[in-house]
Amino acid sequence: MLHMDTYLVGGAVRDQLLGLSPGDRDWVVVGATPQRMLDAGFKAVGRDFPVFLHPDTGEEHALARTERKSGRGHRGFVVDADPSVTLEEDLQRRDFTINAIARDAHGDLVDPYGGVDDIQGARAAARRPGLRRGPAARAACRPLHGPLRAAWFHGRTGDPGADAADGRQRRTGHAGARAGLAGAAQGAGRAPAVGVPTTMHGCGALAAILPEVDALYGVPQRAEFHPEVDTGTHQQLVSDMAAQLAHGDDPVGFAALTHDLGKALTPAHVLPKHIGHEHAGLKPLAALCERLKVPLEHRHLAECVCREHLNVHRALAELRDATVLELLERCDAFRRPERVARIATACEADKRGRLGSEDAEYPQGAELGRLHAAALAVNARDLGSREGLTGPQIGEAVRKARITAIGKARTLRRVPDTGP
Repeated sequence: MLHMDTYLVGGAVRDQLLGLSPGDRDWVVVGATPQRMLDAGFKAVGRDFPVFLHPDTGEEHALARTERKSGRGHRGFVVDADPSVTLEEDLQRRDFTINAIARDAHGDLVDPYGGVDDIQGARAAARRPGLRRGPAARAACRPLHGPLRAAWFHGRTGDPGADAADGRQRRTGHAGARAGLAGAAQGAGRAPAVGVPTTMHGCGALAAILPEVDALYGVPQRAEFHPEVDTGTHQQLVSDMAAQLAHGDDPVGFAALTHDLGKALTPAHVLPKHIGHEHAGLKPLAALCERLKVPLEHRHLAECVCREHLNVHRALAELRDATVLELLERCDAFRRPERVARIATACEADKRGRLGSEDAEYPQGAELGRLHAAALAVNARDLGSREGLTGPQIGEAVRKARITAIGKARTLRRVPDTGP
């Protein structure tokens, strides 16, 4: 009988070496069979290959395996999880050298493909010659797997040296696209702009997965408001700023990524102005969300930021009190009060995501919060009982009271025009 050994692999090892907080721990078991895992009390959960949950920790333990391309599609490969598969063979199929590192039961590293050297050299080298066979097979069935993973690493580490895998980018499934967005586009990493636009636009993958974002590159803006001029560059800066302001807040990061989609639709004869881009952006945003099955809260927040960011920027102090209330109502701010702070943060990221504005103050965000809090404090039940109102009368009285409260709470009377 083969001896069974267990190794910690993947992200937990990689993140420790990168100095990041490790997430879930994954394990590879060498020399075992499915029956032996079941006999030891593990619970089988894998569909495509043998994966088991530890009876005490619940952590995933996968049998060491190799993969061989056998057909088209993301399921078009053959998995071999024979007990004779070695740790080195399992590590060989992995996509990046920095993912092909294991740690044994004594805490010693097993690094057959130079992943530690790549980490120490600040490069997440994709598909080195020692890894060519396995990842090449996976890339053939999931052509955008490499660029998505590269984008994820870039966003997580902020390392612009982490190159995309290869040039065979055509299409990917919704789950794969969402995985790339989750780590890189939605503000979870140190530098999402490095992750999504730079990596994926540079290798052509952005046009395949997020054509609405890719279309922003090469679109000029007014230099007095946007010294960076290029809208794609602006989007990168906004995503980076959102990660600084709301680290790990996925909805804010997604709103930052998609807030200016309407600028790609501006007619050429209007450029570099972008009149009405905030409303024009709602259609491509809806298409993106439908295609990638974006979570509803991400979508609703992004719609609010896309539609309202100019109002929050330059008109919050100029709008009539009733119009401020209408803005809050459009954003469902009384049923979803937590949404207002996220809107303010995404708008601040837009303002500060411009060359030379990185340290700019953004009093509009705090003002929006104050006005919302004042309106939110109006109590419909107390108002109705105090004035003897019923039915629709209460709704109208609440609206008037909220408008009055907003007027009393206002402190900003004039703010600089920050532009579109």
